[in-house]
Amino acid sequence: MSHTLGIRQAQKQKTRQALLDAALALLEEQSLSSLGLREVTRAVGVAPTAFYRHFRSTADLGVALVEEALGSLHPMIRTTVSAADDSERRIARAVELIDRHVRDFPAHVRFVARERHGGVQPVREAIQEQLVRFAREVKGELADDPHAAGWSDDDLLMLAHLYVDQMLVTASLFLEALDASQEERDRVAQVAVRQLRLISVGRRHWLD
Repeated sequence: MSHTLGIRQAQKQKTRQALLDAALALLEEQSLSSLGLREVTRAVGVAPTAFYRHFRSTADLGVALVEEALGSLHPMIRTTVSAADDSERRIARAVELIDRHVRDFPAHVRFVARERHGGVQPVREAIQEQLVRFAREVKGELADDPHAAGWSDDDLLMLAHLYVDQMLVTASLFLEALDASQEERDRVAQVAVRQLRLISVGRRHWLD
């Protein structure tokens, strides 16, 4: 009996993932607010009623896509602001990691960039919750940096949000240059490094 339940659970998870993958592919060309569940189920090859075994609505599916797109990034974000090495290495590593992530998961990045200010409120809120969580985690890393001595919690959180926002901007720029020449991608990386360096300079002199 347990073996049968295990097979059913695996099949259910497989169908759920297929619905997420199909939705993500369809969202390459449209926003979530215009996506119909019948489009998604047709792409997977299941009946529309099967959709409701996994998601309450397309908004619920969108929230699951947010978790898939951003949930796994928390360790990477913390790594990019770790106080373990000097700021130049940290900045170069951050830009390299963002570039690689965009190249590996362009559909997820595009989805978040479009829906962050899109028309589906639960999805906007889910993205915002993830970004707030990123900022709090970054703040925790920054607090361990010797440069943070004397900083208030509010100022550290403000700095953390600056880093998170800049990472999003950098990801969007790499996404726009995804099919561009290597020269253009290098230019995007150089601009991103300079922008993060500017934040770093301001950070070192904030209490002056």
